[in-house]
Order: sequence, then C-alpha cells, then structure tokens
Amino acid sequence: MNLTEQIKNYIASHPEPKRSEMQELHNLIIGVMPKCRLWYLDGKDEKGKIVSNPNIGYGTQIIKYADGRTREFYQIGISANTAGISVYIMGIEDKKYLAAEFGENLGKASITGYCIKFKSLKDININVLKSAIKFGFERGK
Repeated sequence: MNLTEQIKNYIASHPEPKRSEMQELHNLIIGVMPKCRLWYLDGKDEKGKIVSNPNIGYGTQIIKYADGRTREFYQIGISANTAGISVYIMGIEDKKYLAAEFGENLGKASITGYCIKFKSLKDININVLKSAIKFGFERGK
C-alpha cells in the first residue's frame, strides 16, 4: 500500500464526524504547503509494538538530539485520539510559544509545548490554527 492509500485509509478508519474533520485538516495543511513531503506513521516501533497513535506528517526538518545524532522528521503532524484531534507543530524550542502566541484566540483547545489538542474543529478558530500551522512550516525553513 502506498503512502497516499495509507493516509486515506487512516482518515477513513475514524467514525464521523472525526473522519470529516481529519480530512478537512489534511486538506487545510496541504493547502498551506501544497508540495510538502507527506509522512504516515502507524504508531508501532520496529518490533511492531504500539507506542503512539498513528499520525500523518507534513513537511520535513532535521531534528538534532542532545547526543549529537540527527534525524529527519515532519514539521506538522495530525493524529486522532480518544478525546478528539491533536495537531503537532514540531521543533519549537520555546515550549511556551504556541500557547502565548495562539492560545488566547484559538478557542476551546489545550496547548502544550508543541501540541494543540481539541475535541472538534467547531470548538476552535480555524484561522488561528491555520496561522499556527503556517508558523510551523515557516519556522522550519
């Protein structure tokens, strides 16, 4: 199965309304960065053990670890979870930036260092989320 089919199947695996909201988010991110690299991570480690929720990634960046190793990874990610949807803005060094910059106007969402979590798209200001996504792509350039 190719990457596009994996992403399509992942989105389709969710019940409504989460399925439509995941598709809307996918389309929004592709609209912001049409030629970005796509990723699909099934949430399993190299031994097949589930270690995270599956997620779709967009863009590419090099992550540098404290021990000097580097790894290519996505800039923006989305994942469905039991409480709703998470949007990941990866590679932000200032863990308070997202909340300070976007939190007040985002709506009903929780924000951690790099994750914006919400129950439904109707609970948030989609334009503010789009601005956070644009920031994530721009910051990674």
